[in-house]
Amino acid sequence: MSDSTEIMLDEEVVVAEIDSEPDSEEGAGKLSGQRLLESEGDAAADYLEALLDITDLDGDIDIDVEGNRAMVSVVEVKAGDLHLLVGDDGEVLDALQELTRLAAARETGERSRLMLDIGGHRAARRAALVEVAKVAIEEARKSGEPVQMAPMTAFERKVVHDAVAEAGFISASEGEDPKRYVVIMANQPNLG
Repeated sequence: MSDSTEIMLDEEVVVAEIDSEPDSEEGAGKLSGQRLLESEGDAAADYLEALLDITDLDGDIDIDVEGNRAMVSVVEVKAGDLHLLVGDDGEVLDALQELTRLAAARETGERSRLMLDIGGHRAARRAALVEVAKVAIEEARKSGEPVQMAPMTAFERKVVHDAVAEAGFISASEGEDPKRYVVIMANQPNLG
């Protein structure tokens, strides 16, 4: 049994087939840990391969597991070939990530938290955010006052929180989406 998902690319509707039948008898049961993450990655890769075929775009798919999350990357074979799948400021990438998560969840029977990167967009954004976070951390260190950053997506906030924790500072997300932002604090709270 398969369902289809429509994706809009420059006014052209692309239909990607999602196979909803498990590959094995065990696929219908619960998966856990590393095996679940590997299954998510495999399901995502299958979905993305179909999408690339339908859109006639070239890309290699890399699957990895980082911490407790499957990481799937579509790597450009020809420079600029995957820009349509990233969009301006990554909004198409965000939508494709959600569709890919749905395809993985359908295959595994579990909610997916996988991260999708296309053409190195998220990797480049992550590196830039770490640099911005370093500047804000230094400002908090020097002033001793909380530093409020600009509104960010959940992915961006996570990158900043990780950079802040690595520097030994604390941070918190405040506000409501889409204006949710990170506040960096110089001092550890008094735990005693």
